[in-house]
Amino acid sequence: MQFKNSILRLCQQSKFMLSAAKVNQYPDDQGFEIAFAGRSNAGKSSALNTLTSINLAHTSKTPGRTQLLNFFKLDDNRRLVDLPGYGYAKVPIQVKLHWQHRLEGYLNGRRSLKGLIITIDIRNLMNDFDLLMLNWAIARNMPIHILLTKADKLSYSAAKDTFLKVQSEIHQSLSDVITIQLFSAPKRIGLKDAYTILSSWMQLADKSTHITE
Repeated sequence: MQFKNSILRLCQQSKFMLSAAKVNQYPDDQGFEIAFAGRSNAGKSSALNTLTSINLAHTSKTPGRTQLLNFFKLDDNRRLVDLPGYGYAKVPIQVKLHWQHRLEGYLNGRRSLKGLIITIDIRNLMNDFDLLMLNWAIARNMPIHILLTKADKLSYSAAKDTFLKVQSEIHQSLSDVITIQLFSAPKRIGLKDAYTILSSWMQLADKSTHITE
C-alpha cells in the first residue's frame, strides 16, 4: 500500500508530547485534536501504532493499563490523543469511576477536539460503555468514526456481514452521521478509510492526494 498524502506524512512524524492526569496538564486548547477511545483490549493502541507507523501507544496484554491521557504531536497545530481504555471488568470500581471522571472532563471541555475514533472488537460488539460514548458524542454534535478492529480474526464474508449489521443498527437507533469501517492492524486493513477521516477532520484536504491500495 502506497500513500502520497499530507496526513500520512504527519502521522509518520508523530512525536509523544506528554501524559496528563489533570486538565491543567493538557496542551494548549487550540488547533485540531482527534481522540482515540475504546474498551480495553479492543485494539485502540494497535490502531494508533499502525496509523502512525511507529509505536506511539503502548500495547499491553493486560487490559486497563492506560490510565492517563497521552498526547501526540503531528505538527504545531494538530494532535492525536490516546484516551484511557474503559469498561475493563477487573479494574476496581474506584479506578473505573476515576477514569470515567477524567474522560468526561476531557470530552466535555476540550474545544480543540474535532472528532472521536472509537475502536470496537468485531468479535465483541457494542456494550453499555460504547453506547455511552456514542450517545455523548451525538449529543454534542461530535463527529464519530468507528473502527471495527481485528477484522482479520473473521473470514471476509463474516466480517462484511458483521459490518453491515452494525452499520444498520447504528443508523437505525443512533445516528446516520456516524461512520464505520473494518480495520485490522496486523493485516493493515482499512488504512485508506481511516486516513481519509483523519485528513478531513484535521482539514488537510489536498486535491493532489493520491492513495492506492
